[in-house]
Amino acid sequence: MDFVMKQALGGATKDMGKMLGGDEEKDPDAAKKEEERQEALRQEEEERKAKYAKMEAEREVMRQGIRDKYGIKKKEEREAEAQAAMEANSEGSLTRPKKAIPPGCGDEEEEEEESILDTVIKYLPGPLEDMFKK
Repeated sequence: MDFVMKQALGGATKDMGKMLGGDEEKDPDAAKKEEERQEALRQEEEERKAKYAKMEAEREVMRQGIRDKYGIKKKEEREAEAQAAMEANSEGSLTRPKKAIPPGCGDEEEEEEESILDTVIKYLPGPLEDMFKK
């Protein structure tokens, strides 16, 4: 039957015979070729990673030059300094360190609220103004 099918196909390729369910010819070196292909892929991946690592190192050198020129610190350095300052402040303390009060907070806010209230009262009609002042 195989012989008849091959003759009917005429000059069809071997792949066509495989598609129609014919016998597949096994390559004795298929495992070796696949292993070589996998190794080549691994090697290409390593080369690609090395290339990008080199490019990133060059960029980091350039970034560091800019940081040095303008006196900018890396984010990690700033965080480390802030953490060290917090630890230095809390040495010997049994409680957690107090949070710094940002400028503009505290008593100044109450004064500001009073001035806003005074401003609003100025624009109220006479009877309402008297009611709020009492």
